[in-house]
Amino acid sequence: MFHLLFYTPEIPGNTGNAIRLAAVTGAHLHLVEPLGFDFADANLRRAGLDYHDLAVVTVHPSLEAAWEALGPARVLAFSTTGTTGYAEVEYREGDVLMFGPESVGLPEEVQADPHVSRRLRIPMLPGRRSLNLANSASIALYEAWRQNGFGGVR
Repeated sequence: MFHLLFYTPEIPGNTGNAIRLAAVTGAHLHLVEPLGFDFADANLRRAGLDYHDLAVVTVHPSLEAAWEALGPARVLAFSTTGTTGYAEVEYREGDVLMFGPESVGLPEEVQADPHVSRRLRIPMLPGRRSLNLANSASIALYEAWRQNGFGGVR
């Protein structure tokens, strides 16, 4: 299936929603520390409801540790500065969909990391800063899943 990679997420509710997203799509959620919350946070638990046991979530102590765990997978970094639209690429099973922290997005040095294959953007009206992290991840993951025939669904 697909991998969601949240680089240093800050808001527990977004990660809780991503846990639910991972559970209902079969994606593997990867979180890179430092996190802006801990797993005992009530907002994280509330957003994830009872999906925590149904999702595969891995916390990595660093981006290098995440790269090591993800191996040679293709990494698609999502950013407002991306040059290719998210619907203009052909997604493959095993792809890593990478997103940055809510307050600043993916830092330029992370986007330029040699592990990153492409920088993608989700279109928005001019003058808007950004989409919510969990919403962005949902848009991208569902497009990737759709392109691959919604594998695993009966």
